[in-house]
Amino acid sequence: MAKKDIEKEKIRLKVKAYDHKLIDSSCKQITETAQRHDAEVVGPIPLPTEIRKYTVNRSTFVHKDSREQFELRVHKRVIDILNPNPKIIESLSALNLPAGVDIEIKMV
Repeated sequence: MAKKDIEKEKIRLKVKAYDHKLIDSSCKQITETAQRHDAEVVGPIPLPTEIRKYTVNRSTFVHKDSREQFELRVHKRVIDILNPNPKIIESLSALNLPAGVDIEIKMV
């Protein structure tokens, strides 16, 4: 048998958010929903935090040496749901997640 025959069908959820507490609570909510429908859940697996740094002049015209620095952190998690049934997909789409949490769903 080839490896492809043994490999199960799965849903991969990529979760992104600016707040780490928000993303952790959302991931917990997703895993509890999937486990409630008897699905095998792998994750949440933390991915590296994407840090974007911006440097901006404080004044518009003079004082070039005076600058402000800002950073934007994007926290990421991956959750795999093995052998999903239609009830799981329906319950995940009906899930009410807080604003600021972005979810990307992909069948693998």
